[in-house]
Amino acid sequence: MRAVIQRAKNASVTVEGKITGEIDSGLVVLLGVTHEDTEEDAKYLANKVTNLRIFEDEQEKMNLSLKDVEGKILSISQFTLYGDTRKGRRPNFMAAAKPDKAIELYEVFNILVVKEGVDVETGAFGEMMDVQLNNVGPVTLILDSKER
Repeated sequence: MRAVIQRAKNASVTVEGKITGEIDSGLVVLLGVTHEDTEEDAKYLANKVTNLRIFEDEQEKMNLSLKDVEGKILSISQFTLYGDTRKGRRPNFMAAAKPDKAIELYEVFNILVVKEGVDVETGAFGEMMDVQLNNVGPVTLILDSKER
């Protein structure tokens, strides 16, 4: 399971002209699922994302977690995180999980984040989404459950 996380002042996701998720402060999480992923991968990433110390403290050092700053997550499914661009000019998405498995683990991730004590807003799985983000820092990190 792969996540691109971006620290956000505010962010929203719109599907067919309607906002489906919106946060004031926290993280935008773009989440991709591959064939071998399990609930253990979702558990690892949910814990890592909510406890990663990437918010500034009083001394402007990245020392606080999402939980510490009482931030929220805008969670967006993103199969293109498993796009392979090594050959040719068109990405190959064969490493991305099929939709039935991907949506299951995407939802498990969101439930586990809530169990960690963090509110989650979401996009709409499998839909064309417009994501707006005011990235703070900017801070953008890539996490992969296979690279522990």
